[in-house]
Amino acid sequence: MMGHRIRRARPADYDAVIGVIDDWWGRAVVHNLPRMFLDHFHRTSLIASDEHGISGFLVGFGSPSDPDTAYIHFVAVRPDARKAGLGRSLYDDFFAIMRAEGRKVVSAITSPSNYTSIDFHRSLGFAVAGPVADYNGPGRAVIVFSRGV
Repeated sequence: MMGHRIRRARPADYDAVIGVIDDWWGRAVVHNLPRMFLDHFHRTSLIASDEHGISGFLVGFGSPSDPDTAYIHFVAVRPDARKAGLGRSLYDDFFAIMRAEGRKVVSAITSPSNYTSIDFHRSLGFAVAGPVADYNGPGRAVIVFSRGV
């Protein structure tokens, strides 16, 4: 984590995030993160940066329907900043925000083929379920993660 600073996101961060997201993921994923996420959930989302600019981000929020639950929608770390604990730090800071709100559980989902995400979430103590068939509609299975905060 050397040299990385983590802060709460701001709506104005959207353009910087969206400008790197496809490159960091290695494929087109920009459509999965509309501007509304940082417009409406910036208070619970996080931006990491270092001397080279944005180095990671986590977009998450407390469920408006379930006061015990929070959801992490999108996380990414710049390729040259990986394997240094930055992703874990983003999650730890998000867990702290959710604990302060009285949340008890954090959930997330990923594609069944995203083995890196599955392994990472396991390493953080998430329970891993699935693939859950038809979770996002017919033929759209996902892996579901859940962990207490």
